[in-house]
Amino acid sequence: MSRRVVIATRRSRLALWQAEHVKARLEALDGGLSVALLALSTRGDELLEASLAGAGGKGLFVKELEGALAQGRADLAVHSMKDVPVELPPGYALAAITEREDPRDAFVCAGHASLAELGAGSVVGTSSLRRQAQIAERHPRLQVRPLRGNLDTRLAKLDRGEYAAIVLAAAGLKRLGLSARIRALLPVEESLPAAGQAALGIECLASRTDVVALVAPLADSASTACVRAERAVNRALGGNCAIPLGAYAELEGSRLRLRALVASPDGERVARAQAEGDVEAPEALGEHVAELLRARGAAEILAALAR
Repeated sequence: MSRRVVIATRRSRLALWQAEHVKARLEALDGGLSVALLALSTRGDELLEASLAGAGGKGLFVKELEGALAQGRADLAVHSMKDVPVELPPGYALAAITEREDPRDAFVCAGHASLAELGAGSVVGTSSLRRQAQIAERHPRLQVRPLRGNLDTRLAKLDRGEYAAIVLAAAGLKRLGLSARIRALLPVEESLPAAGQAALGIECLASRTDVVALVAPLADSASTACVRAERAVNRALGGNCAIPLGAYAELEGSRLRLRALVASPDGERVARAQAEGDVEAPEALGEHVAELLRARGAAEILAALAR
């Protein structure tokens, strides 16, 4: 392997932090390794106001990075796992999933400590159909409106008064030293996270066995099993961001506990399921929970969304 490694990353401040984090860990493993970043603008970053579901899904955040891998301009790419499509293109591999940060959603607001404290008609911003559905289910008196842009842009919109409050992934705020902006962390029982939320994934060409070996020490076995189970639910149910779907797995000894839901965007219909399974078979657990969801009404919700 060359003594120089290039990491492809998005240009946002959070994406650069994530790439720098992987860079630092690789250099700590091998003091003679030189690691550089290749910052790219993705289609997802450029569509600042458009709905991701309508524009092509979360794959919009990774295609340009995969192109850099194919062209040999980068050796690996660092992604937020919740942005990685459940099926990678042929020829690509997910080489490692790192230890995840706090997977919960965060309530960010200047004047109130919780969603329950907001007055009727207050506008809450989120970029996620999953969060939208769960907020609408529990707090139908609130208005939930789309919130796009990178983390700093979303916070600026809140500070300008465009929203009474916003709900974001806690991990991004914590990674950028913005924990003080969090007024409350939403329990997973109230806001089930997205599949892979708070975990980082390292992608490379499947043929680059040298890169796979290089990043192997960065993989976290518990986070990997949990994320694989969560992504299996998404894959079994269609695997796209137009589905308001949450999936969250926890390791309890040698067992995985997986909770998942599928909802209509307005929160009026929600199917929930949970099960436990062997940590060595996370995909099987995810597929089982997906079947439970279908039996509890997810099939009808998905059919309505497809119309």
